[in-house]
Amino acid sequence: MSFEMTFVLIMIIAMLAGLLLEVARPDMVVFSILVILLISGILTPDQALSGFSNEGMLTIALLFIVAGAVQKSGLIDRMMEGWLKNSKTQTGSMLRFFLPTSFFSAFLNNTPIVVTFTPIIKKWCEDRGIAPSKFLIPLSYVTILGGTITLIGTSTNLVVHGMLVDYGFNGFSLFSLAVVGIPISIVGLIYLFTVGHRLLPDNKGFSQQVKEDSKEYIAEMHVTETFQHVGKSVKDAGLRDLKGLYLVEIIRQKEHISPVKSTTIIKEGDRLIFTGLITTIAELEKIKGLTLETGTNIGLNDLKNGTSNLIEVVVSHQSSLTSRSIKEAQFRSKYDAGVIAVHRNNERIKSKVGEIVLRPGDTLLLLAGTDFLEKHYQSNDFYVVSSLDTPNTLKQNPAKGWFSIALLVVMIGLVTAGVFTMFKAMALAVLILLGTKILTPGEAKQYVQFDVLLLIASALGIGAAMTETGLAEWLADGLVSFGEPLGLLAILFMVYFLTNLFTELITNTAAAVLMIPIVIELAPQLNVEPMGFAVTVAIAASASFITPIGYQTNLIVFGPGGYTFKDYMKVGTPLSILVMITSVTIIYNVWF
Repeated sequence: MSFEMTFVLIMIIAMLAGLLLEVARPDMVVFSILVILLISGILTPDQALSGFSNEGMLTIALLFIVAGAVQKSGLIDRMMEGWLKNSKTQTGSMLRFFLPTSFFSAFLNNTPIVVTFTPIIKKWCEDRGIAPSKFLIPLSYVTILGGTITLIGTSTNLVVHGMLVDYGFNGFSLFSLAVVGIPISIVGLIYLFTVGHRLLPDNKGFSQQVKEDSKEYIAEMHVTETFQHVGKSVKDAGLRDLKGLYLVEIIRQKEHISPVKSTTIIKEGDRLIFTGLITTIAELEKIKGLTLETGTNIGLNDLKNGTSNLIEVVVSHQSSLTSRSIKEAQFRSKYDAGVIAVHRNNERIKSKVGEIVLRPGDTLLLLAGTDFLEKHYQSNDFYVVSSLDTPNTLKQNPAKGWFSIALLVVMIGLVTAGVFTMFKAMALAVLILLGTKILTPGEAKQYVQFDVLLLIASALGIGAAMTETGLAEWLADGLVSFGEPLGLLAILFMVYFLTNLFTELITNTAAAVLMIPIVIELAPQLNVEPMGFAVTVAIAASASFITPIGYQTNLIVFGPGGYTFKDYMKVGTPLSILVMITSVTIIYNVWF
């Protein structure tokens, strides 16, 4: 190995460790490694920036906008909600809901599909006394499986396609992957309907647990005339930085004041609602003029009124909140919302709310204003997974919604017919959406997930470093020398397994970008075409079922379903094995 190869290998190992240990947001970890490779001279500026002009990456940016326009209409959401209402049995409901969901995810970004459908499913389950945990992992899995059917079903497919084009190959057509995607979707659905749903836990959702055990989460103090800080602000009264407690709301006769600002004035007769370590409430009882309402039956629903809502959110991988405490992030002032409780791995974090350091996947129960959804609907910091009425300002004219869906269908037809490439079709679609004012430039910008694009573009630069230094060829040599005596089928299984392992531990995009340079070098050494290996990498990089961190949709349902890591391993491992065997068998027979 040359010095350059060794250096790139060390940097890739450092990147994998950074992603696995979540030292920073994934896009920043990968971008940092790219910058080091650029500064060290391993990559020229042109090579380092090659990912930012990659066709697959740019197509993903355009798809975010087109899918956002379709999602904005809410037509698919309302259609699915009505469709689900007519279901009577649990198995019948799963069939009615998950078959069309897997179809939609073949053509739309699966992250917003899961964000949109999670509250619909939760509410449907809660109304019927069914545990949401029986439905939410399957929701994530069927969108992942459906995304493997087409080129635009997942960003991973487009990244692999873009890399193939950069290497001088034709890349994928719109339905190249369907020969594998459709069979594994069928196999996956059969598994989930028969064995999988029996392995799923029977958990109450996070918000249900909190509502049923509200005395563990909230306490009420009454302000009497003897309280010496009557007429002073919350901060001056010493109620801002309490040991273990967090003032989430003040009830003043019929008025609900939430979230509580440091400048809010305390008045006699106020009912102060605290959350956090309720066991430390005794400290407050020592203050003259504050009395604990021991006989109170106040529940979480009593905190809601016309100006506030209880909202459940999940912290995202791209969140600026991660690795900082709620207090450091200035959550209350930034989002105009108070945090009532935080759950991680299906357990409430029992410490002072403000001191909790947030991680991706944490579920937060918030008491927020009615305009919260309007302001933070497109936030990259978290996914809103509560069933709330869409604000009027976010609702779209149904005619515009149908136009967006029709436009997507027409563009897909033109790509299938070979009139346009996917990139040209999506560029034209975005131009039409902006020209007809169905989307404003501001909305289009909101729909683009720039952190995802930075991650992809940076990872593509690292892939270029593997190729340029000869590291990809060296790793391919090692794979050939180890796997050749076992045969081509065994090497296919090895490629699939390695890609899938990377996906579960880091991210799907990074896994695909690391493996494609290796398989491109591997194919000529085995005297075969690389397309079969590229399909293997694309499918394996998407098929993340064993951990909640490997794929965004798994993370979104993690908290709302009250799941643990073990639940994903128990349900996802058999599915991963089934999908791997089915995929490799088909790829071997079709491409080799």
